[in-house]
Amino acid sequence: MADQKTTEEMNEAMEKQVAELKRQIEKINEKLSEQAAQAAETAKGWYDSASSKASNAASALRTQAQTVSEVAQENPVTISTAALAIGFVGFMIGFAVGQSSSGSHRYWR
Repeated sequence: MADQKTTEEMNEAMEKQVAELKRQIEKINEKLSEQAAQAAETAKGWYDSASSKASNAASALRTQAQTVSEVAQENPVTISTAALAIGFVGFMIGFAVGQSSSGSHRYWR
């Protein structure tokens, strides 16, 4: 009889432990579910914000490109002159840097 009581007591103790573990697992699942929902809301907010900013940037870029295109069409001579001036300045800078870095070495004699 003593053995039967101890077995029953052990079974009851194990059932209580299993029940407690189930409750703890349910709490953990609830917290994980809440955190996942919060993370999803945060990610959606970031996505919406990034999408909106990208749309605004694309719109601004489109507007600026259209403005530049209109100016180029209205003033083709000015654009050509500016491009030639920038090219000439770049050439002169490159020539000066090349002369200063060559030192005493002369390759063109």
